[in-house]
Amino acid sequence: MSSPHGIIPALVTPLTESGDLLEDGLRDVLDFTIDRGVHGIFVLGSSGEIYGLDEDQKRRVVEITVEHVAGRVPVYAGASEITTRDCLRTARMIEEVGGVAGLSVLTPYFMTPTQGELVTHFREIAGGTDLPVLLYNNPGRTHVELSVETVLELAEVDGVVGLKDSAGDLERLRTILDARPAGFTVLVGLDTHILPALEAGAEGAIASTANVAPQVVSGIYEAYRAGDLTRARELQEALTSLRDLVGRATFPLVLKEGLRIAGIDAGSCFAPAREIDPRLRTELTSVVESLAAL
Repeated sequence: MSSPHGIIPALVTPLTESGDLLEDGLRDVLDFTIDRGVHGIFVLGSSGEIYGLDEDQKRRVVEITVEHVAGRVPVYAGASEITTRDCLRTARMIEEVGGVAGLSVLTPYFMTPTQGELVTHFREIAGGTDLPVLLYNNPGRTHVELSVETVLELAEVDGVVGLKDSAGDLERLRTILDARPAGFTVLVGLDTHILPALEAGAEGAIASTANVAPQVVSGIYEAYRAGDLTRARELQEALTSLRDLVGRATFPLVLKEGLRIAGIDAGSCFAPAREIDPRLRTELTSVVESLAAL
């Protein structure tokens, strides 16, 4: 696997109101993001409502994504279940489908493992698949944090190639970046921290807002790489308005509504996620339209 880098949208999964997969909707979101400059695609994450998808739907999402992307950008997929056994089952399914460059594996949720148990969990997953593994730390949602020491221990494990960190702590991120072994990739998962993370040495971001404004999010990375920090800061600041709206409705409703405003039908979310305040929709429309003009 080439090292993950750049902007990789944590893709939504288009669904009907009853929770069936909208296959053409998924293809439309893939084209919308790739055509606007993203550097990879990540499916079966929390933005993709992995917690509600059944086994057949997960497989179909991976199959469609690999087939439709057709090598335009690398494809990554989540194997983020609660137990080690189920993570391995999903990882092996993704491996069977083929065409996926690597796995993202979130810490368990609902249960609260010790750091030692987390080391064993990720070791067993990395040892149970030939696909490279990205650790995924998102304590705000799982209430389980990979400590800096645990990340650095796992960074030495064969098959563990990097980290997506959504903790939102730049000092912690800098510590990991300074101490990581050669070849260990760090991607930020908090959209408001993309530019500061790049400046600290991160390779990119897995970003949910890149569903709705892919040209803005990828533009931050491209402007930074080109040395245009003024433009990168302008785009990062503009993105904040969208990221702030994401948390004002049940996740990921705002992402799908934002896509609808942008002209892409990403369908519904799994019930009970249904309600968007009309005032929020009006505000979101203004933000999406202003971002499209940048």
